[in-house]
Amino acid sequence: MKKYLLKFIFVFLVITNVSAQNQNIENMLFELPNVIFKKVDSRDSGTMDYELRIKQPIDHTNPDLGYFYQKALFSHKGFQNPTVLVTEGYACYGNWPTELTILLDANQIAVEHRYFGESIPDSIDYDYLNLEQAAADLHYVNQLFRKIYTKGWVSTGISKGGATTIFYRYFYPDDVDVSVPYVAPINTEFEDQRIYTFLDTIGSDECRDKIHHLQVRLLENREKILPLLEYYSKGARLNFSYVTLEEAFEYAVLEYPFSFFQWGHNCDDIPTDTTSIEFITNYLLDVSGVDFFSDKSIEAYGSHYYQSAQEMGYYGYETADFKDLLIALPTDSNPHATFIPGKVEVEFNGDLLKEINSWLPEHANEFIYIYGAMDTWSASAVRPSEDVDALWFFMKDKHHGSARIRNMSEDEKQQLISALERWLDIEIAK
Repeated sequence: MKKYLLKFIFVFLVITNVSAQNQNIENMLFELPNVIFKKVDSRDSGTMDYELRIKQPIDHTNPDLGYFYQKALFSHKGFQNPTVLVTEGYACYGNWPTELTILLDANQIAVEHRYFGESIPDSIDYDYLNLEQAAADLHYVNQLFRKIYTKGWVSTGISKGGATTIFYRYFYPDDVDVSVPYVAPINTEFEDQRIYTFLDTIGSDECRDKIHHLQVRLLENREKILPLLEYYSKGARLNFSYVTLEEAFEYAVLEYPFSFFQWGHNCDDIPTDTTSIEFITNYLLDVSGVDFFSDKSIEAYGSHYYQSAQEMGYYGYETADFKDLLIALPTDSNPHATFIPGKVEVEFNGDLLKEINSWLPEHANEFIYIYGAMDTWSASAVRPSEDVDALWFFMKDKHHGSARIRNMSEDEKQQLISALERWLDIEIAK
């Protein structure tokens, strides 16, 4: 009987504590200015989760210009726990805990990037979609929640979200204690030439030859392939007004090596000359695909393309080897991989890239960079520097989707944990 009584008391205390924490955090959320919140289902039984709408100025230097509501997803773990700020590069869809949130037993705030998803002003003025304004959004969120959480802060993001983590720390170096960008490209110019060098050297000669041979075969058989793509596009309800279907086909062929290595495809799976036209067409759709160049995709990622063309830089497609095979795309210069909604003209300004590429090797301390060695985006990775207290991982045989802490060797994980413990002054449960 005593055993069951103790068990009942334990469960009662746990429920009482969770209820008290829930009430306390909601009271604190009520007191935060410019924050609307609602309770949502928790992904973790030990958290209280909320969807937030945070009032942000369109222009942080001129609040009178107007405002929009920025979406964030918030998970409360405990007032004495660290806090992970997830710097999304695009829309924010789910309140799943990140690897770092689980590792640190942390609170989590995932912030949707301005001009993506539901975080869009009533009238879009792209002049205010820039990294300085996006960093100011994150700074405002940080300052709000520092009223609740005073322990260690970590920012993290993946891909464009990882780049956002880096730019955020550049503009606000004291907001967080540690930054952990995953597979984050920081370009050096509008058309980063390092991408071409990477694609010319990654993998074996045999693999690269097979990739090139397939590209040639695809272009040589366009008259057979285009009707198949038209049939596919109708079934998928794809429209092409920014580019023609034939241009989308040529873009997909040029994109193929980039996507192949970015997502870790197997060289043994590259079709040979004995495979049918239908097979190689389906294979192309699986690896790069014309849907990436359809109206739906271009409009969904329009803000991303604008940022790339305006200040972040991106990549292009080398055409020298295909000049006699390309019909729809120009070959006098490398076509670029940015497609701006409305086809508005954008003038690139590389000043911020110059500034951050000078700042990173000398001042970016307490960073942990995680890259996949075979990921095409590792071509524009932040390079190791002995002048900063930071940690780099270029994970062997890992790609854009697999370069994660969970896939690290035990030695790599221990290096990462030791750095986090030192910089956050905590002990992480093994």
